[in-house]
Amino acid sequence: MLTWLQRNTLTFPPLEKAMRDPNGLLAAGGDLSADRLIQAYRHGCFPWFSEGQPILWWSPDPRTVLFPDELHVSRSLNKLLRQQRYQVTFDLDFEAVIQACAAPRDYADGTWITEAMQNAYLDLHRRGYAHSVEVWDEGELVGGLYGLAMGQLFFGESMFSRADNASKFGFATLVRHLKDSGFVLIDCQMPTDHLHSLGARAIPRRVFADYLAQHLDQPNRASWVC
Repeated sequence: MLTWLQRNTLTFPPLEKAMRDPNGLLAAGGDLSADRLIQAYRHGCFPWFSEGQPILWWSPDPRTVLFPDELHVSRSLNKLLRQQRYQVTFDLDFEAVIQACAAPRDYADGTWITEAMQNAYLDLHRRGYAHSVEVWDEGELVGGLYGLAMGQLFFGESMFSRADNASKFGFATLVRHLKDSGFVLIDCQMPTDHLHSLGARAIPRRVFADYLAQHLDQPNRASWVC
């Protein structure tokens, strides 16, 4: 039976309670307060729902992740990186990145990054948890992504691209930065061909939970100053 969250508690059900069909649906309800979102990521779940739905919380099994050492850079992407085809910044314009990620896409009907979601992650950004990666081409924002950094883990949320390989360029730059800063895992949540092409793979949910327990409260050396 699906657990409905109450606004007066931040407690989530055990991950093992998540449904098998649909895969990973753990709970519904609650709110998108910063405190609840922080607790959700620490617990191993994340919000994902469409406009008009209640807030839905997910913890799929298996979980799609990327280990920094396993980043796959294609020949064409590596050429762009060597040429420094684009310029990359961190946290320079979080609001523009999340708005771009929420914009309509040709292959999707609507967006799950609702106005309420945008406001929630902007709050997390102000609190120092959520970070953005901006990819620029001669001063124009052509790609980017955002997510949360907690301990030695980065929780990726969404990315966008307006130019050839721009999102991959930003992601590869981020992964190298995270690796140099002591991060051990990047949570990609759900599988996509785009992520698999960059080296992401599936691990059992219980293994993902072990990483949370071992690395969420460990220090990192990341600097998000441009």
